[in-house]
Amino acid sequence: MPDSALSQAIKEAYASAPNSDVAYHTLEIYHPSFTTPIRVVRDFVDLSAKLESTAPRDASTYVTFVGYAFDLVPPEVSTTGVPQLQITIDNVARDIMAGLEAAVTTSTPITVIYRLFLSSDLTGPQNNPPMALTIISLNADVFKVTATATFGDLVNKRFPSQLYNIETFPGLAP
Repeated sequence: MPDSALSQAIKEAYASAPNSDVAYHTLEIYHPSFTTPIRVVRDFVDLSAKLESTAPRDASTYVTFVGYAFDLVPPEVSTTGVPQLQITIDNVARDIMAGLEAAVTTSTPITVIYRLFLSSDLTGPQNNPPMALTIISLNADVFKVTATATFGDLVNKRFPSQLYNIETFPGLAP
């Protein structure tokens, strides 16, 4: 199933695979206990790219994504199952590990935003809106961090999400 969130430029890059256009996979990991978001790019060098205007932090500004060795498996675009993003970060720095350790001790979830940039256009992500997910599973050791993120529990979400009662909607009273 095609992904409608991808821009025409990234669709063309995927279809033609030009050597001059590099796709940069980036992650922004955030929790209220962090002083700044953790921003990484799957590359050997840092990347300066502009965030979208609807970004929750530093909207419409150029930010630096630190070059890091990580792997990710994006969620499938399908009508069945719960879409999950699998993330593996190797050789995690001490400051990142300390931030994650502090975050897992609270009840507030850790948010991950996946953005895809093209080297020919760093003025905004090619997947707009970017995928914002919540980490549901996090395992860390000395060598790597493995996380599973999802969009939330959509299956067990109440429908309709608003509760209709007499206090809120007096017209329901007989």
